[in-house]
Amino acid sequence: MHVLFIIDPLPSLSAYKDTSVAMMRALIAHNHQISVTLLSDMYIDNSRVKARTTPIHIAADADLHSANWWTETGAPTELELNAFSAVIMRKDPPFDMEYFYATHLLSFAEAQGAKVFNTGAALRNHPEKLAITEFPEFTPPTLVTRDMDRIRAFHQQHKDVIVKPLDGMGGMGIFRMREGEVNVGAILETLSKNSTESLMVQRYIPEITQGDKRILIINGQPVPYCLARIPLAGETRGNLAAGGRGVAQPLSEHDWHIANSIAPKLVERGLFLVGLDVIGNYVTEINVTSPTCFVEITEQTDCHVGELFAQALATVVGNET
Repeated sequence: MHVLFIIDPLPSLSAYKDTSVAMMRALIAHNHQISVTLLSDMYIDNSRVKARTTPIHIAADADLHSANWWTETGAPTELELNAFSAVIMRKDPPFDMEYFYATHLLSFAEAQGAKVFNTGAALRNHPEKLAITEFPEFTPPTLVTRDMDRIRAFHQQHKDVIVKPLDGMGGMGIFRMREGEVNVGAILETLSKNSTESLMVQRYIPEITQGDKRILIINGQPVPYCLARIPLAGETRGNLAAGGRGVAQPLSEHDWHIANSIAPKLVERGLFLVGLDVIGNYVTEINVTSPTCFVEITEQTDCHVGELFAQALATVVGNET
């Protein structure tokens, strides 16, 4: 296969822990070719979706801590997206208007024969935080609104709640409001930008102290290990970007139940790779834009997540050819 990655600039990646790099290395190990492009290098010309793409290689013994962990194996080339065996969308959020428009280009490319993972429509129609409301049996008491009175009433009812913006990532903008919180007004005004943006409010889940678990699903199949992201002392956010510590562990019986219950619907929508965020028995987010944690799980277990991804991709692309 020749696989195109739509990705952030390679020099900006921390290659030694980057999931996209782990995907590339696993594909290269199976003798597949890799090319990369940026969101800004995608375009439509005469109704055809194209990109300025550069072929690269990552040596098996590459120093992933260095600035020269990859090599370009050819000159940049303008190609239609359907020229590749698969197109992997790995541009990190934010999900801004440029990202939104890019999902439309991906959908147009799919109509022209490109095989895109995750599909443009799936990325566009699957808001990562709101999506959990489709699965109420696995969701903590949740309110989504920009009405401050409703939020205050929810807080009064549940006493201890988590408040977060709908477009945050990496734990940014997440606040815990305990019973008796004196800064409720300031927190809500700041996060909602004076009631102009909706917020998600959830009952606090005490099990966060045991870790916010990332469960990966690849082509409908749960990876048998998750990464429990354990918060720093005094923190309510387990995200690695917020200083959490990642500990790989086997899926619990309930983790399997959650993943196997949700996975079929996600696959139907064109979501090849998904990351469920689970605290206790509850799903708090369904990540689809650029799920991570491949490296951490692989390094701590005998489960090579990149290998699972490469095999699943080859199977799907082969079946669709």
